[in-house]
Amino acid sequence: MEYNKIALDTSDLLAMLKQRGLQISDEQEALQTLAVVSYFRLACYFRPMEIDKQTHVFRQGASLNQALELYRFDTALRDLVFSATRQIEVALRSRVNHHFSRDHTPFWFTQVDMATDGHLFSEHLSSVDRELHRSKEEFIKEHFERYDKPSFPPSWKTLETVSFGTLSKLYQDFYDKADKKSVAEDFGLPQHEFLISWLESLTVLRNLCAHHSRIWNRRYALKPQMPKTLVGHKWLSDFSFPPDKIYPQLCCIAYLLNSIDAQNTFSKDFKQLLRKSPSVDAAAMGFPKDWEKESLWK
Repeated sequence: MEYNKIALDTSDLLAMLKQRGLQISDEQEALQTLAVVSYFRLACYFRPMEIDKQTHVFRQGASLNQALELYRFDTALRDLVFSATRQIEVALRSRVNHHFSRDHTPFWFTQVDMATDGHLFSEHLSSVDRELHRSKEEFIKEHFERYDKPSFPPSWKTLETVSFGTLSKLYQDFYDKADKKSVAEDFGLPQHEFLISWLESLTVLRNLCAHHSRIWNRRYALKPQMPKTLVGHKWLSDFSFPPDKIYPQLCCIAYLLNSIDAQNTFSKDFKQLLRKSPSVDAAAMGFPKDWEKESLWK
């Protein structure tokens, strides 16, 4: 089928929403909203209020204000998650540098014999090289002005320039399981496989946040492994949640942050955000009924 829909003006879009049964309390404000937030971006926040997903007819009582509350909640949630994953990324850099550089060489990431997969090693090193040479950091510039061998700065400089995704891949492909386990234990996890799984899923989540994509009721292809018991910090007792929603990822974030900073306010900030948006259904994010009773979230 050939796509033949034409672009609509904001006033036409508003008329279309009204025709489908959406309540608009202030048309001028609605027009201003559509002028700065595209209809297509808002469309996914309309969907929970539709009674027909083909014709997009709204249920009785559905309003633009309800959709905007979801949109604003999702925006604030992205900000909260992005800030949290930034803390995790910084801590991961520190622990990887500490263990890998101390026990091996400052240039471990450039040595193929320290990788479990030679093909992936080449891909990862190419990513490091690109990200390093895009960096505008003064300490990188000063390093290359002073040194020309080896071709990369040491790990504690180079890793400051790579992305969260590249950092997690370097960790995953490192050959020394004992050192990988030491890093995992620093985050309160008994095995490196758990940390690898968590980092993979959180990298996707962070990228969604960076690109302003919806994270509120999305289904995620990458699901973090959820160990039934963890002794490092407070964890979960109820695992009756859907594994492909954001709830398990938020649990991973809360646990990692507790290992980094016992005084962090992530749990408190999330619950406060949820209270500010009473129409937001936590179940749509995979939250079980009594999630607030979990020791992790208290």
